[in-house]
Amino acid sequence: MICKHFGSCGSCSLYALEYQAQLQQKSEKVDRLLSPFFKGTVEVYHSPDSHYRARSEFRIWHEGDRCDYAMGNMQKKGAVTIEECPKVIKPIEKRMWRLLEKINASQEVLKKKLFAVEFLATTTDECLITMLYHRKLDEVWSAEAKVLEAELDCKIMGRSRKQKVILSDEFVTEKLEIDGRTFTYVEYESGFTQPNPAVNIKMIEWAIAQAKKVKGGDFLEAYCGLGNFTLPLSRYFDKVLATEISKRSIHAALENCAFNEIENITFARLASEEMTEALNGVRAFSRLKEIDLNAYHFSTVLVDPPRAGLDEATITLISTINNIIYISCNPETLARDLETLTLTHEVKETAMFDQFPHTEHVESGVFLQKRVSV
Repeated sequence: MICKHFGSCGSCSLYALEYQAQLQQKSEKVDRLLSPFFKGTVEVYHSPDSHYRARSEFRIWHEGDRCDYAMGNMQKKGAVTIEECPKVIKPIEKRMWRLLEKINASQEVLKKKLFAVEFLATTTDECLITMLYHRKLDEVWSAEAKVLEAELDCKIMGRSRKQKVILSDEFVTEKLEIDGRTFTYVEYESGFTQPNPAVNIKMIEWAIAQAKKVKGGDFLEAYCGLGNFTLPLSRYFDKVLATEISKRSIHAALENCAFNEIENITFARLASEEMTEALNGVRAFSRLKEIDLNAYHFSTVLVDPPRAGLDEATITLISTINNIIYISCNPETLARDLETLTLTHEVKETAMFDQFPHTEHVESGVFLQKRVSV
């Protein structure tokens, strides 16, 4: 990826290295952190070098009557106006510059007190654009934004303090080819989505490859989000219990189950700590009154925690399950958690997924199986 703003806008931190050199640097880091627990080879899954990011946010910089996209500056406080961004996927790229032209051509309606624009797009060319303002939006704004929707062939939302204006939809519908089947995902504007569709498919298929090594049983997932992993993996288990704290994500997950005609998944709105308390019988939750937890016999668990990693209680809980698929966005906390998990389990497979090219961030995957002697 060649970008004139490398090193100045702050979005890409590894701008000085060619992509293969970046990939090598990241894989060496993951290998170093995981080497105390695994002596085999870490599988490396690369990303497209450009046009890989399906969601992105840009500040709006006002200079006189003109608006420009801007990003934070690495070297100094303030912002850098940008004229290109080759990391966003094509459905965003082809609309973002036309949008800026329309904003600048508008008298005041679209540009007045506009401070940011967010894009959420799919590989099937759907795009949701959210325009953020420091003022209340009225019917005049809605009318002009509605025209813009048609001109850009997209969905547009407006947000300001305590206000959300939905002109058509607040979601996009993604379709991904995973393990020989098409899966449909409804992705909401304010919900979490994996940012790199190409690498996301590789992550899911890697997790499926681990699930295929397990002889059925029931499946437990924590931090399930909108069902990104849950839906494809459900094909390889009898019953699935998936937990997530976000109401919006649970709502999307239920919709996605219906879209994909999957009937063996039960979603529960629980934080990871609450999930542990419920499964250990420490505390009863009214949210679970329709769910018979005793009916589950978990052979496998998948966890995909935030950067802070797993809490102690969750580690204790999943240590009782024979097979663990751990997806991590922070190899340091993954290595920390493995110090405890490898007391009861053995690492069988490891992988590195370059979700975030041209940055230091990296996703990792580890598959563990319970030690026979434990």
